[in-house]
Amino acid sequence: MNATEIEKCIDDFGTDIYRFCLKLCADQADAEDLYQQTFLKALETDWTLDWEKNPKALFFSLAHNLWKSGRRKQARRNTIAPCSNFDEETETVLHSAENIEEGYLQKDLIIEVRRIVQTLPDKYQVPLILFYLSDCSIEQIAAIIKKPPGTVKSRLFKGRNLIKKRLEDAGYERGPF
Repeated sequence: MNATEIEKCIDDFGTDIYRFCLKLCADQADAEDLYQQTFLKALETDWTLDWEKNPKALFFSLAHNLWKSGRRKQARRNTIAPCSNFDEETETVLHSAENIEEGYLQKDLIIEVRRIVQTLPDKYQVPLILFYLSDCSIEQIAAIIKKPPGTVKSRLFKGRNLIKKRLEDAGYERGPF
């Protein structure tokens, strides 16, 4: 790819890729690194973009593969010399029209769901993030993670059920989930 194609991709769907990187990494600095690595890797390759097909899925796939590779690398390094991250930042969104109690409960639920999603196995976590946060279709997710659409549907179903069960175990009553 050349620089003008990369620039057009960044303009067209760069924010979606960044949001996906942010959800995968759960850390802003790591997400920015992954975002830059994704477009740098695309620039280094000699691919030609077919704008008729979905180039956005190509970048989601590239970011996902780089993230998986980085996790494997980090796991190997942690076996040699473990390290920990002391920054625990959670972002919450409250709607101003809600009353204080509902806002607090909604904020608490959002934090709990994000914590649960972060603890899910990658095979459930990635499709959930792509489907609900990046608005990707089942077919796009299947192309990104290189699995059949039926597998994606199954993982979304099982992931939702895991979240629901863990919320119920944590004491959240049956509600909007």
